[in-house]
Amino acid sequence: MGLANILNGQLIMGLIYLAVEIGVIVFLAVPNGGLYWISMLPSLGWREQQKVFNEKTFVYEYVAGDQSQLILLYGIASLCVVVLLVLVWQSSVRSGYRAAALKKMGEHVPNFKEQLRSLLDENVHMLLMTPPMACLVIFTILPLLYMMSMAFTNYSKEGDHLVLFDWVGLKNFMTIFDSSSVIGKQFGSVLLWTLIWAFFATFLNFFLGTIVALIINRPAIKFKSFWRGCLSMTIAVPQFVSLMVVRSMVQPEGIVNKMLLNAGWISQRLPFLENVTWARVLVIVVNLWVGIPYTIMQVTGILQNIPADQYESARIDGANTFQQFTNITLPYMLFVMTPYLITQFTGNINNFNVIYLLTRGEPMYVGNSAGGTDLLVTWLYKLSVDQQKYNLAAVIGIFTFVVLSIVSLVTYRSSGSYKDEEGFK
Repeated sequence: MGLANILNGQLIMGLIYLAVEIGVIVFLAVPNGGLYWISMLPSLGWREQQKVFNEKTFVYEYVAGDQSQLILLYGIASLCVVVLLVLVWQSSVRSGYRAAALKKMGEHVPNFKEQLRSLLDENVHMLLMTPPMACLVIFTILPLLYMMSMAFTNYSKEGDHLVLFDWVGLKNFMTIFDSSSVIGKQFGSVLLWTLIWAFFATFLNFFLGTIVALIINRPAIKFKSFWRGCLSMTIAVPQFVSLMVVRSMVQPEGIVNKMLLNAGWISQRLPFLENVTWARVLVIVVNLWVGIPYTIMQVTGILQNIPADQYESARIDGANTFQQFTNITLPYMLFVMTPYLITQFTGNINNFNVIYLLTRGEPMYVGNSAGGTDLLVTWLYKLSVDQQKYNLAAVIGIFTFVVLSIVSLVTYRSSGSYKDEEGFK
């Protein structure tokens, strides 16, 4: 790598390519380097920790065995380095070819300073995109590949497979999607509730927030900034604090039940956290209180940008307030906010904070690992952190990722925001 650049006058660039090649080869070839971890991937290790008696010191010493978790992680990372080497090699071939072509035609071959200067001009996209792409690979793609690979293993506390585990193929997927198994029944129930929750949490926030924003935006309303500021106070308060306070208020001995009992409005305590239906309604209502201010801010900005002459023309044509809303305001808002709604729907499916901080996924079913208000993401957390069933948690993570990716892409590509980009300009 880099030889063509060196032969055609680009010495420093050629040396950089050569240094990358040497560095990757050294990384792969050294003892316990990349090739070692790649070679261990098919087996994921087999040597267990051993207790050996040291005759010199007359004590027992422990000899470390293989750790499948590290083998899987370092093996995938090493494969990513090999892919990176291939990409750099392609870049070096293209760079060397361009330099050779310029030299053959008798044109000027850019030196290293000129190439650096080009990064601030015609190649500025390469300079700006390299750091985010590097972070994407390190912090997103690599962990994602690691998690997806984990789904094909028996990495779990069950059977004592936390240190050494093996590949099991599609066994975990069959377990999750088997409706006759306990975990399969839980998966169907949690998936259905997750979709119901995401629908109500997204569209109730949108419609109620829109109504409040329209009311505040009416000319007859005074002190608009004051009302918007009051309704936006929930944004300034950390969700952790708000949700923990609400959880304490709705406890059986909390202030809500005590006030209602003392007022004589109820004869027994309301089961906010003990009954599944009550708990699900609770999280939806509390999420409205948390999420509506964000919608108000979004809608207020859009309302300020709708051309006033459209409303004036509609009034001249005899359109009432409802007709103006359905034919002017709502289409404009949906055109602008469709990407935002897709993002909100995706975010609500993965909304860990509201569910876990408010109900902990409770109430729990006897013998089940998922509670009545658990979403896929909170159930995934419990399976991995609390129960150490990392393989099943990885399957749920893959399923959530695939479904959300397909739904988001199909919905967005079918929306007016994508098809008619010039429609409201």
